[in-house]
Amino acid sequence: MDNGDVYNPTTEPQAKPPRRFFGCTLRHLRGWRLPAKALQAILSLLAVICEEIVEDCIKCGGLYFFEFVSCSAFLLSLLILCVYCTDAYETLGEDKVQKANLFAMPAIGAFFLLASIVLAATSSGSAVESAACVFGFLASGAFLAEMIVECYCRKQNVDRCTENPGNAQSATESRPLNKAS
Repeated sequence: MDNGDVYNPTTEPQAKPPRRFFGCTLRHLRGWRLPAKALQAILSLLAVICEEIVEDCIKCGGLYFFEFVSCSAFLLSLLILCVYCTDAYETLGEDKVQKANLFAMPAIGAFFLLASIVLAATSSGSAVESAACVFGFLASGAFLAEMIVECYCRKQNVDRCTENPGNAQSATESRPLNKAS
């Protein structure tokens, strides 16, 4: 008797997940997070472009500082966006990515705000410098707004967890089973 007809494999081969284009997915950027990340990158890029167009400067220190901060903010926002959209999110873990994002956004926003203030103070008043300043202030607002929304969402989640903790026993669960009523 041939055992091939009687015994079949009991486990199925594990199906491979469908291939994504360059491993990209937007499932980690649900709701408000995708527009916020896109807005941060776009405003940072516009600030960099406007700053690069400036031809003459009287006090160039503020412009150089703004150039460094705006370019760094653009590259960091792209890096964080790439982490959210690729397999790096699962590799690093949700908790680590959220913590890195929570600490990076206020730091970037604060430096961008400082650089915009310095550029506004040292600007020669050209239209391109003013546009760079405006985009710098808007970008710093986008970074700081994400931090505020993130903190608010975390507070809402903590409040929800403390209202109904998972290990609390209800009145019926705390009574003995065999107790006469």
